[in-house]
Amino acid sequence: MSQQTTDPRPDDRAAGPDGAPPGRTRLRRLLPWKHRRDLTPGQLRRRKLVTRSVTGVCVVCVGTLGWSVGRALTYPGKDSTTARLAEWARDHELGFAVDKLEDLQYSMDPPKVGGTLPADALARMRATQGAVPTPAHVPAQPLVPLHAPMRPLVTPALPGEGVYRTLAAAHDQPIVQGTYVRPDGAHTSYEAAVAWISGKYARFQLHPGFREPGGTFDVPPTIPKGRRTGLVATWNGGFRITDGGSRGGFYLDGRTAGELRDGAASEVFSRDGSFRIGVWGRDVRMTPDVTGVRQCLELMVDGGQVVPDIGNDSKWGVSDQSRMFVPRSGVGVTAQGDVVMVVGQALSARTLAELMQRAGAVRAMPLDMNRAWPSFMSYDGTRTPADPTPTNILDFEDPPDRYYAQATRDFVAVYAR
Repeated sequence: MSQQTTDPRPDDRAAGPDGAPPGRTRLRRLLPWKHRRDLTPGQLRRRKLVTRSVTGVCVVCVGTLGWSVGRALTYPGKDSTTARLAEWARDHELGFAVDKLEDLQYSMDPPKVGGTLPADALARMRATQGAVPTPAHVPAQPLVPLHAPMRPLVTPALPGEGVYRTLAAAHDQPIVQGTYVRPDGAHTSYEAAVAWISGKYARFQLHPGFREPGGTFDVPPTIPKGRRTGLVATWNGGFRITDGGSRGGFYLDGRTAGELRDGAASEVFSRDGSFRIGVWGRDVRMTPDVTGVRQCLELMVDGGQVVPDIGNDSKWGVSDQSRMFVPRSGVGVTAQGDVVMVVGQALSARTLAELMQRAGAVRAMPLDMNRAWPSFMSYDGTRTPADPTPTNILDFEDPPDRYYAQATRDFVAVYAR
């Protein structure tokens, strides 16, 4: 409660805004933010109480914020600090700010146009042998031949461009193969990697991430020791389920996160270890044989053709992100049931789709994007079959053993049958 009092100071007795004539004492209302010498003992007590309360609230807020950010920076796994802070922001309804910052960063430092590949990328492209040495015994007529070279998107082709090589072998068969190409005629200083996996000689397992989609599943969010024998490949999941970014759901061994949406592009895992991709409700649906489903946006390649609306921003990223040339990933299936997976350093939605279609996909879908999340690893079990050595097909932010630790987000593991 405020108090009125007289103020005998001469300069205050002059006529002022209140219109008091000179010589007449002016009544002045003392407010809480006045100097403490002008406050009564009761006002001083109230000011101290308010100050302590506001300070306490600020301390609690800052402490809570620090605790929350601290947890994000120290949770298990091998995510970078940048990725952890971005995930924290999205978890706290700040995804729009992350998107704006990404847009701003892109506008300030867009990918280079023209130029040549760096020396390490050129060496990788020229290599005729991949991460796994050629088996000592190769059948006279291998059941899984190396693919014919993929027709590059840029001509003339560089030495080794589009030429497949063995990435992982099992039973003397090159069941995981890969190649490198430049993504388009403008971004010639960047690489895209294409992996091919035999659908007949491999089995596929969906894993959850402990934060995305979160929850409790029988399958662990990692590939622990004792479960690595026969491992030949892994790849990343798609847009987030928990914030609706994937526009679909996640299903694993009877548990569902989000909601499986009709029309969504879907990776489907069956009890026999097989793997399919299709439109949920049209090509694929829930049956007793289905053990896992991972949905993300919509198909980019359908019926062997890039979908007509591939430039539609609302389907392939926030704002203009479908047109941005950024790190992206996608997966598809061929008419023979084999799997193709593409990761690239500077891809738009269109160039990602075109690469998957050119690699032989008849149906293909997008997975995650930006430097923190795309990945494809092959595994060499030549020396240590129970603990094969992982190799990144391209150099992204996380190390190749990212799935040997607790994984933040879901992923796919591939084993030799």
